[in-house]
Amino acid sequence: MDAIKEQWLILLSTPVYIIIIGLELLLTHLQHRKSYTLKDTAANVYLMLLNSGLDLAFRVVYLAVLQYFYERRWIGIESVALYWVLLVLLEDMVYYWLHRFDHHIRLFWAVHVTHHSSTYMNFTVGFRSSVFQPLYRFIYFIPLALLGFRPVDIVFVYSATQIWGIFVHTELIHKMGWLEYILVTPSHHRVHHGSNPKYLDRNMGMFLIIWDKLFGTFQPELPAEKYQPIAYGLTKNINAPNAVSIIFHEWKQIWQDTTQKGITLKSRLRYLLGQPGWSHDGSRMTSGEMREEEAVVLNPEPGTAGQVPGVVDEGANFLDYKTAL
Repeated sequence: MDAIKEQWLILLSTPVYIIIIGLELLLTHLQHRKSYTLKDTAANVYLMLLNSGLDLAFRVVYLAVLQYFYERRWIGIESVALYWVLLVLLEDMVYYWLHRFDHHIRLFWAVHVTHHSSTYMNFTVGFRSSVFQPLYRFIYFIPLALLGFRPVDIVFVYSATQIWGIFVHTELIHKMGWLEYILVTPSHHRVHHGSNPKYLDRNMGMFLIIWDKLFGTFQPELPAEKYQPIAYGLTKNINAPNAVSIIFHEWKQIWQDTTQKGITLKSRLRYLLGQPGWSHDGSRMTSGEMREEEAVVLNPEPGTAGQVPGVVDEGANFLDYKTAL
């Protein structure tokens, strides 16, 4: 019965995926916008297949771990309705923290970076999976098992909310009215995929946007004329990505950083477990440092940079100013 629920999810969602991807291809073509390339879409499918295969191979292990904690659960929830409502809410909050740590701890960013390496925003980018995440994602779900939620239900709800997480990868839908206050929408998620300093590490939720608003990581999408167009991808995109580098490029950089000569053990650990962008010599910047620099450049103190305070030339952006500096 539990396996049947997931099979129904796949059976119902697959034709929907095909239809919306086909519509997006057609509409963007009619609008003369290049939202897809064969190479990028192939990479998205490739990463999805690797992630799915690893998840399937490792499922017996993480279900056994979750079952172990479920059998030692602290409480049980009698009401069926309350059980499912709480499971959706709590699992979505747990995913928010999983996602946030993936962005703020470099070891996990090395896994998650694959999802952000596309410079396009379309429905197939939603399938661009973090290949190795199934090896540790279940650890975040252990508290749910201790709270009385069955492991198979935890996996089912995660799969169900992931469907919504795929639908928000598009530029076709601009705003969704009052739903913008509750759900993660395409507008919110476009911000999440932006490499613009203001947009880095923002809007971490998968289904509900309330966690970002509650925990201080919410950022609305701004009109291009008020900030700058969204630049999808990484702050430094991969040169000539291939089947290996698209997965391991950040791991390679971590190895080079942690094994360099003349740095302390503390610095080596920070290169591994610190925030992405941290460097012992200040040669790189974290997302927070990039935001601070952008704020100074775009809104300098009176008498600095030869610019009127708070006024930004129309059409200018942070990268233009940074180059000028």
